[in-house]
Amino acid sequence: MTAYDAATPAHDAPGTAQGAATPVYDAVVLAGGAAKRLGGADKPGLSVGGRRLLDRVLTACVGAATTVVVGGRRPTARPVVWTREEPAGGGPLAALGAGVRHTSADRVAVLSADLPFLAADTVRDLLDALERTGGEGALCTDADGRDQPLVAVYRAEPLRRELALLATEHGSLAGLPLRLLVRELDLTRVTTDPLASFDCDTWEDLAAARARIRDHGGVLDEWITAVKNELGIELDVDTGVLLDLARDAAHGVARPAAPLTTFLVGYAAAKAGGEGKDVADAARKAAALANRWAAEAESEAGDGPKNDAG
Repeated sequence: MTAYDAATPAHDAPGTAQGAATPVYDAVVLAGGAAKRLGGADKPGLSVGGRRLLDRVLTACVGAATTVVVGGRRPTARPVVWTREEPAGGGPLAALGAGVRHTSADRVAVLSADLPFLAADTVRDLLDALERTGGEGALCTDADGRDQPLVAVYRAEPLRRELALLATEHGSLAGLPLRLLVRELDLTRVTTDPLASFDCDTWEDLAAARARIRDHGGVLDEWITAVKNELGIELDVDTGVLLDLARDAAHGVARPAAPLTTFLVGYAAAKAGGEGKDVADAARKAAALANRWAAEAESEAGDGPKNDAG
């Protein structure tokens, strides 16, 4: 008997890529494996950008009605259902079979737990492709055109059917390769973000992932996402507005004014209701004040005090 904890299911969160039009789906995240090329390290628990690999994947499938993690228990950023394959270490097909038992939606996202760059947009692209084509599943292909069956969405009925047939034919799912499942299903191949299927199988992969998120072009987005997850904030914020505000406060008032002003904007937005529009409104008011402050200082420096009487 497989033991599991039925935690509170995670539903669509405001501001995430999973919106009202997204079909209902469950997610199975495979977080087992021996991680032999990592010397047996706890791969899902390794961090990229200060966030565990497992938590990064759980963020990408936050829209799932139920999320099942197959693997050893560990702290997670949001509630999940835990289960293990039998026997332990039976491989990804056995783990998938164990996870699917605890799902009920008509569509199941199947994801490995070592995907540092997987995003909610990729999961939605897969769901959209499944709906558009009417097939039995949709999976990502990597930059070399190889199928990635652990970055995929499947229809539950044919997935369960093929898993049952394979278990009957071979006596068990333990040790069977995923390709036995893939070749039996009518699948749509989806070309999406080439980094979506980048996985961390080696220490070199982990180092490359950590270096990539610090690239100038994406480091701020990565940092803001990490902070929001750390603080439990589900809020879409226009970071450009806040950066412009910080710049105006630093240049127009004084450099220390930048972090203090953005803190006060956040506090004001929280008091106003805590929505994205509240942040934008507070930032607009503070930026206007900073600009008035700067204009006044420039006027004083350029022409000296003005007499109101002219």
